[in-house]
Amino acid sequence: MEALLTYRGKPVTVEDAAFIRQLIEKNPGDSRWVLSKKLCQAWGWRQPNGVLRDMVCRGLMLALERAGHIELPARKKSPLNPLARRKKPAPVAIEPHPLQSSLSQILPLEIHQVRRTPLEPLCNSLIDQYHYLGYVQPVGEHLKYLVLFQQRPLACFIFSSAPRHIGCRDRFIGWSPPVRRQNIHLLAYQSRFLILPWVRVPHLASHLLGRLSKILAEDWPQLYQHPIYFLETFVDLERFRGICYQAANWIYLGQTTGRGKDDQTHRPNRSRKAVFGYPLRRDFRRRLCEVKT
Repeated sequence: MEALLTYRGKPVTVEDAAFIRQLIEKNPGDSRWVLSKKLCQAWGWRQPNGVLRDMVCRGLMLALERAGHIELPARKKSPLNPLARRKKPAPVAIEPHPLQSSLSQILPLEIHQVRRTPLEPLCNSLIDQYHYLGYVQPVGEHLKYLVLFQQRPLACFIFSSAPRHIGCRDRFIGWSPPVRRQNIHLLAYQSRFLILPWVRVPHLASHLLGRLSKILAEDWPQLYQHPIYFLETFVDLERFRGICYQAANWIYLGQTTGRGKDDQTHRPNRSRKAVFGYPLRRDFRRRLCEVKT
């Protein structure tokens, strides 16, 4: 079958475009939003938790229209992009009382998954105020964690959907591009890790990394109805050395290219990052390389 274009790594054929044209012709009064949902249902495009992937379908239809292969109905409205217009988290004032202690003196710590809870704004605000990258709303699947000691915030974490392609990671797992596209949702990416600047507790970071790996493996399937088998993160080598990850038995996988995911120049345009990974199961490679038919 002839491929008209490739969208998100998937070849889009002449037959696919013809199916979409017929769908539009049979439903002349439908909006683009309704058509995308009908296309998802026809093709079985659903997230692992059963939600229709209608935004992906709309993106595909737009790509086909721009290439001249289909003609979509006129836009009925231009909805605001909630991510592009999202306000920054409101600052939350907390007392920065210094905490200098050994790890054993503050155990046990409370670790709360705070997404969709009243504590989520506090987590977002602390990251925005004290993490060097600030807060950016995660895209796709994600969970957030707040670490407390005697009701005082100590640390925050965000885990989100993994980047589509990281060369050193994909080689470590043994992925081919088709298997990676099928199983990328079985990874989670640690996009933010913050220990508040007035907290001075040796070995706290590696302790939390160890605990979070177990908690996350239990929490993720409860919300998204699928497991995760591998964690990953980037460490900016111009700022950090990644010692806490090594102490928590994360594996150094290599470095990024420094080009970013949307690079068109094939030249580095940002700092290179060290890539660390953490398998959540001994048989992670077998599960991540499994091909579902």
